[in-house]
Amino acid sequence: MSDLQRPHYRGALVIVTSIFFMWGFLTCLNDILIPHLKAVFALNYTQTMLIQFTFFGAYFVMSLPMGKLLARVGYKSAISLGLSIAAVGAVMFYPAARAPSYPLFLAALFVLASGITLLQVAANPYVSLLGPESSASSRLNLAQAFNSLGTTLAPHIGGGLILGAAVLGADQLASLGEAERLAYQSQQAHSVQLPYLVLAGVLALLALVVAAWKLPQFKERARDTSDSGSAGALEVLRHRHVRLGVIGIFVYVGAEVAIGSFLINYLSLPEIGGMRESDAATYVSYYWGGAMLGRFVGAALMRKIRPGLLLGLFALIAAGLTLTTMLSLGQLALWSVVLIGLFNSIMFPTIFTLGIAKLGPLTGKASSLLIMAIVGGAIIPLAQGAIADRVGLHHAFVLPLLCYLFIAYYGLRGSRVITPQPETATRA
Repeated sequence: MSDLQRPHYRGALVIVTSIFFMWGFLTCLNDILIPHLKAVFALNYTQTMLIQFTFFGAYFVMSLPMGKLLARVGYKSAISLGLSIAAVGAVMFYPAARAPSYPLFLAALFVLASGITLLQVAANPYVSLLGPESSASSRLNLAQAFNSLGTTLAPHIGGGLILGAAVLGADQLASLGEAERLAYQSQQAHSVQLPYLVLAGVLALLALVVAAWKLPQFKERARDTSDSGSAGALEVLRHRHVRLGVIGIFVYVGAEVAIGSFLINYLSLPEIGGMRESDAATYVSYYWGGAMLGRFVGAALMRKIRPGLLLGLFALIAAGLTLTTMLSLGQLALWSVVLIGLFNSIMFPTIFTLGIAKLGPLTGKASSLLIMAIVGGAIIPLAQGAIADRVGLHHAFVLPLLCYLFIAYYGLRGSRVITPQPETATRA
């Protein structure tokens, strides 16, 4: 379309790409919050994983309402509103730390994630509209690369600001008197106030820029892509590659988030890395940085290898690395778990693309279901936390191992498009 090739869309793409960076940064900052709040509130692994359960649960709870909001206000206003909601969530970290209160931290995370959910629903398709259809995939890959840059930098910056001060172990914390314990918790919790207030300011500034900038609304396009009722969902789920693709997104996001969430605590174990939590945060940057690097490598490989096959191979390697870290100790266990990030890289966009393949007018409905499947980031880390509390963190990685094996199956066999038989549709 010629009207989508005007020069001012370059500015719009720059703004939206910066938003991809911000939500990647905010999402990965949870990996720093997890060991910090675990120590401050003396939580077990299951309780700590309520952080990711709350954050990614917002995707499931809020995605449909946010889709309806998008249809009502258009892309530009939805993006500005999403940034504003996320800014409110970031500000809520101040009273949560002042209390200090773990439930208030979870409430702040839910509001923050609700804003990011609206950004996810609006910004991904918006990028595809900011130029010719033929280069939509290229633009989205560029935006996602900046999202990965955010996830790479967050552990490094957040680790220095939030995990810089040494924290007491569970035994030391238990030995404190009630007044001393409350004073210690308050002091440690306050370390998150300044970083999140700064982030709130950046988000609010971005919201104002988006609102003031002459960006296209594409309001009619927003209405066209918002139809995701239950009847449409049932219709699209008759397609096998969509059903399995929804499961694929669920287990992929769950495995990726679970590994990132436990990485600092895992590397701090004496038999693995035996390092300080602030030092372990550097390896979290390597984990997410590998995903960023792998996207560029994967994009080049896909020119010669079909996406399903490459997805299957990457998933098998990730499964092998997961098994290696479970069966080894020291540096081998350390680097095998960190290297999983490199092979996570192509999984989300490839599963997503395979899941919406050859659906025609049902594409929008399938996309909505795949986005809702991001709730795997809430369920699987919580389940791994429960396993870790029973058998230890080292062997709790069996859950991501099973996830990667399913993804390998999906890439090699499950993603093949099989058209539903007409009589199946008639019976339904």
